[in-house]
Amino acid sequence: MMLTVGIPRGLLYYRYEILWKEFFDNLNVKYIVSSESNFSILKDGKNKSVDEACLSLKLFIGHVASLKGKCDLLFIPRIYSLEKTEQVCTNFNCLYDLIRNLYPELKIINYNVDVKHKASEKKAFLSLGKQLGFKKKDSLKAYLKAKEKERNNQIKLEDNLKRKLSQNKKKILLLGHPYNLNDSLIGKPVSNYLVKNNVEVIFSYELPEKYINEYYKKISPKVHWTMNKELLAAFMFYKESVDGIIVLNAFPCGPDSLTNEMILRKKGKSRVLLLTFEELSSDVAVITRLESFLDMIKGSVYL
Repeated sequence: MMLTVGIPRGLLYYRYEILWKEFFDNLNVKYIVSSESNFSILKDGKNKSVDEACLSLKLFIGHVASLKGKCDLLFIPRIYSLEKTEQVCTNFNCLYDLIRNLYPELKIINYNVDVKHKASEKKAFLSLGKQLGFKKKDSLKAYLKAKEKERNNQIKLEDNLKRKLSQNKKKILLLGHPYNLNDSLIGKPVSNYLVKNNVEVIFSYELPEKYINEYYKKISPKVHWTMNKELLAAFMFYKESVDGIIVLNAFPCGPDSLTNEMILRKKGKSRVLLLTFEELSSDVAVITRLESFLDMIKGSVYL
């Protein structure tokens, strides 16, 4: 009997979607991804979370709850570091243990990436394959093919980015983590509204990796949080090429609050709007702020 792997549609999913899906597809492993975020998922996540958890984590926990009874194994990877001298958000460090404690009845498969302590991504996927009962050579082949698909997708993103920057219309950079920008309750209403108003939307995660280390250093020579380093690099890379920048955060993210301060200090004449999501009930307040921001951009008024 073939087992079904459940993948929560939140947090790291939006960074590794192609890599994960391609790996499972190459091994003919059946998987299911939770549905788009909705208020029922958010409610379930909030009921299981401590008040101090960020909105993104609450949503992720709700996505886990929505997979109960729909899969045999739950996929919850752990990532501590992607660079030797840096770290990712502590939520990603403890995600496996957190979900295991919240839902002890669920069977979980995972992997660990910790470059600082020589736990590479390749080793992580070999471990994942072993948990699923595959030989090392088969897991390695599946991983290498998945990495190739991921690289090809990045090339497509870069080509699409060039097209976006060449468009003769207003351009706005949406600056934030992929799991916030792509969530149907957080970032999607923002990007949909901008597109509806004939704005070319550029997402911060579209920045080619080759530019990250060069551009974040224009703000700070060293940044401890890898994913926030990427946000700072995107800000510096695009600030002169766009008409406005919208910074999108999920409350109460500590690393993001520091990033916001750095951006505001370096914004110069750039038009910057900070949108922080804490409670989700209606888009009215967000749309009102977006309307004002677009009016300001069209009128060429500086913040």
